[in-house]
Amino acid sequence: MNKEQQLLRKKSPVQIRNKKASFDYFFIDEYTAGIVLTGTEIKSIRLGKASLVDSYCYIHDNEVWLKGMNISTYFYGSYTNHVPKRDRKLLLNKREIYRLKEDLKAVGLTLVPTLVFIDANGRAKVDIALARGKKQYDKRQTLKEKEDRREMDRATKRY
Repeated sequence: MNKEQQLLRKKSPVQIRNKKASFDYFFIDEYTAGIVLTGTEIKSIRLGKASLVDSYCYIHDNEVWLKGMNISTYFYGSYTNHVPKRDRKLLLNKREIYRLKEDLKAVGLTLVPTLVFIDANGRAKVDIALARGKKQYDKRQTLKEKEDRREMDRATKRY
């Protein structure tokens, strides 16, 4: 990911993060994928009414799918409103899908969505990460490092 892409992500008006993913997993590789949405789904995402909690990705018939992402129903939608927790197709290159499929054959690896954002063209994108689960002692170490950083920040603000 280059600096221009990182800048666009930071400037995006909508950034829905999966905070628990970084606590539960070590990220090995990251990809940015488009997501197939209906009209009321993109409107809900632009309002920030989505959640990545307990969501994951899987590969079926050489297609990557996002399961468990909750996009709330659109308030002004009528009978055309969407189902909040349906499986959604992710758009990646064949080469990337093949690489992910090969990597997922290893034991202990999974695909986790980390961020949903709106790009410069107004389309919803999802950052997914190839990840390995953390053990309990790794999680404790992460918490300790986070607390130490917070303490150092407090100490520097005092002076």
